[in-house]
Amino acid sequence: MPFFEVIGLVLSVGTVLGTNGINVAHELGHRMDKGHQLLSKILLLPELYMHFFIEHNKGHHKHVATDADPATSRLGQNVYHFWWQSVTGSWVSAWKIEKDRLQKAGLSIWSLSNEMLVYQVLQLGWVAAIGLYFGTKPLIFALACALVGVLLLETVNYIEHYGLRRRLLPSGRPEPVLPIHSWNSNHELGRIFLYELTRHSDHHYKATRKYQVLRHMDESPQLPLGYPGSMLTSLVPPLWFGLMNKRVEEARSKLVIQ
Repeated sequence: MPFFEVIGLVLSVGTVLGTNGINVAHELGHRMDKGHQLLSKILLLPELYMHFFIEHNKGHHKHVATDADPATSRLGQNVYHFWWQSVTGSWVSAWKIEKDRLQKAGLSIWSLSNEMLVYQVLQLGWVAAIGLYFGTKPLIFALACALVGVLLLETVNYIEHYGLRRRLLPSGRPEPVLPIHSWNSNHELGRIFLYELTRHSDHHYKATRKYQVLRHMDESPQLPLGYPGSMLTSLVPPLWFGLMNKRVEEARSKLVIQ
C-alpha cells in the first residue's frame, strides 16, 4: 500500500476511534448501570485511553473551568501545548483519584481493586497481542490510529472550555458549574458527528442526561463556528486566538458568582 494511502487510513481509522470510540465511550461512561460502563471501557481500549473513564467522571466534571483541571485550556494557550497538558495531566490525575479511593476503602493500590492497574495490564496485553500476532508494522499502525483518536478527543476538550473560568467563592471554593462555563454550538453537522456533545453546557449541568435529549442553552457562550470548524481552526493558533480571545473576554464579563 502506498505511503499516502497508509496516512489516509490512519487518519480515517483514528477519526472513527475518536468519534465512534472515545466519544461514545464518554456517553456510556456516564450511564449508571455496569453494563454500559463496561462497554465504555471496552471502547476506550483500542485508543489506550481507559483512564479517561475515571478522570473524566471523577476529575474533569468536578474541576472543570479551574486550573485544577488538566482538560480545561487556558486563555492564550495553544492546542499543541494543551495536548501535552491534558494527556499527561489526566493520566496522573486518574492515578491520584484511584489511589484516594482505595485508601478510603482501606485497600492496597497493588491489588486487582485498583482499576488503573488493571487498565495498564489490559492495554499492554492489547498492544502485545497485536505485535505478536500481526507484526511490527500493524502494531505501529494501531498505535498511530490510537494517537489520532486521542488527539481528536483532546482537540474537542481544548475548544469546549477555552479560557473560561469559575470564580472563587468567599469560602475559597469555585462557584457551581454554570451554562456559561462551556462553549456551545448548535450547528447540525457537529451535533450529528459528536452525538450532541456540542450542547456541552447541559451535559455539565446534568452529566447523566442522555445525549439525545441534551438541550440548547441560550445563556451559554456560543462558538462562532461549529465544533468541526473550531477544531480545524484551533490547529492554527494565530487564527484561533484572533477568533476567540475577544469572545472569551466578553464571556468572562458575564460571569457572576451565584
